[in-house]
Amino acid sequence: MSYLENLQKNGKYANPFFCLTGIEVVSMGERHAVLKMAVRPDMHNGVGWLQGGMLVALADEAMALALYSQLGPGEGIATISESTSFIKGIRDGVIIAEGRVIRKGRRVAFCEGEVRMDNPEKTVLSRTTASFAVTSCV
Repeated sequence: MSYLENLQKNGKYANPFFCLTGIEVVSMGERHAVLKMAVRPDMHNGVGWLQGGMLVALADEAMALALYSQLGPGEGIATISESTSFIKGIRDGVIIAEGRVIRKGRRVAFCEGEVRMDNPEKTVLSRTTASFAVTSCV
């Protein structure tokens, strides 16, 4: 069973990190994925803000999930480079990450991710760009 099939069948239980963090799959499709996560106090840094690595991890997972929709049989991926701009901090609430595939080549794929507050304004918290190695799983 592929990772996407496992996610469709088992939801967050297909990914241990999703279980640890409470990440939920909102949608996934061609070149696009949306994830949601509630900010918890145990995710805060020492001064009470959501630790920035959580924003990066959530964006990374959304981008990877978007990219999985573009993989052929026997292909896998691994993040090889990632850059995040932190725009605004958050202490509580629900956040949404959207991942998009920009281009998938035979050996490298490029993606963008954005994490926003789940509020009417959809306040942007961070933007991430990443490149992924396209690997052979055979």
